[in-house]
Amino acid sequence: MGPAIYLDYNATTPVDARVLEKMLPFFTEHYGNPASDRHPFGWAANAAVEAARLQVADALGVKPNNITFTSGASEGINTAIKGIARAYAGRGRHIVTVQTEHAATLGCCATLERQGYNVTYLPVDQDGLIDRAALESSLTDETILVSVMWANNETGVLQPIADIAAMVRARGIFFMTDATQAIGKVPVTANDVDALVCSGHKLYGPKGVGVLYLRERVRVPALVDGGGQERGLRGGTLNVPGIVGMGEAFALACSCCADNAARMRGLRDTFESVLCASLPGIRFNGQRAPRLPNTSNVIFPGEKCEHLLMSSLSEVAISPASACASGIAGMSHVLHAMGVTAGEALRTARISLGIATTEEDIRRAAGVMIAAVRQLEAA
Repeated sequence: MGPAIYLDYNATTPVDARVLEKMLPFFTEHYGNPASDRHPFGWAANAAVEAARLQVADALGVKPNNITFTSGASEGINTAIKGIARAYAGRGRHIVTVQTEHAATLGCCATLERQGYNVTYLPVDQDGLIDRAALESSLTDETILVSVMWANNETGVLQPIADIAAMVRARGIFFMTDATQAIGKVPVTANDVDALVCSGHKLYGPKGVGVLYLRERVRVPALVDGGGQERGLRGGTLNVPGIVGMGEAFALACSCCADNAARMRGLRDTFESVLCASLPGIRFNGQRAPRLPNTSNVIFPGEKCEHLLMSSLSEVAISPASACASGIAGMSHVLHAMGVTAGEALRTARISLGIATTEEDIRRAAGVMIAAVRQLEAA
C-alpha cells in the first residue's frame, strides 16, 4: 500500500512551489507595512501589493482599482451581499439566489432575512442547473441583487453565468457570482458581472487571502473599519506575503487553465469509466450538465455502501460533502436540492482532482473504491 491519494482539491490545494518562492522574501526581507509611505520598506511592500493586484486584474480582464484583497471568499461574499443590500435598500429589499449556493452566501441571505429583507431561493433541476425562466419570473421592481455561483463546490456543475448576468443586469439589477471553484479550471472573466469573489487556497495559493471584484458603479460600506486600507473598504494591515502569493497563483492558474483542464477532464472521465465498468448502478450527480473538468460527485450503488467512505478514507482522501459543511448534521443541501434522497446522500462522495493527480492515482483510487463496494456487498 502506497501513501494516501489526495483527491480533495476542491476543499483545498497545496501551495505551488513557484508561489511559495515569490512569497518567502516578504516574510523576512521585505517585511515593510504597505501603509508606511515614508520609507523604502513600506514602498517595497506597497509595490508588491499593487503588482499582485495587477496580476489578478489582468487575469479577470478588469481594472486593478476594482480589485480588493480579502481574507478569503467568505469575507468577500459577506462584503458584497450585505454591502449591496444595505447600500441600496432604498431601491428595494429583495435578493435572489440559488438553493445550491455555498454556505457563506446562504448564511448572508438568512441574516438579511432576519433584518427584514426578502430572499428568493431558486430551485435547481436534477442536474443542478437553474431554470432561466424561473429566475426571470422571480425578479421584481424590488430586486436589488442576484447571486449565482459560477461552479458548484460539491458537484462541479457550471451555471451559464454570462447569459444569466446579461439578463439580470439588463433589468438594472446587480449581479454577483462566487467564482471560487471556477478560477483556473474554466475561463473566467469579471467583465459580465458586478461583483465576483474567489479564494487563494483553491488555486494553489495560500490560505487566508482572497479577492473581491466590484464594478465601478457598485458602492458598498466597509465591512471592516480601520486605517482606510483597500480604498477604505477593508481596514487593517495588509497580508503582504499572502497577497503576493495570491497574485502569482492567479497568474499561473489562469495561464495554464486550458492545458490543465484538458488533462484533468481526461483523468476524471477515465476514473468514471473504470467505476462504471465494475459497479453497475453507479451514478454521477450533474453528469449531464456542464461540469468542472476535475470534479466527480459519485453515488455508489447498494444500501450497504453508506459505510464506504469511512472504509476507504485511509487510502484515498475524498469528501462526503463540501469541506466547509463537514461535521454539520444532515445531508448536503446541494444534493437535497437536486432530488437526491437521504439514503443516496449517505452513499455519495466528491472526488476532485488537481494538477498533481496522475492516472496511476485515479486508477488506484478507483480500485480501492471498487474493492470496498464489493466487500460491503459480500458482507
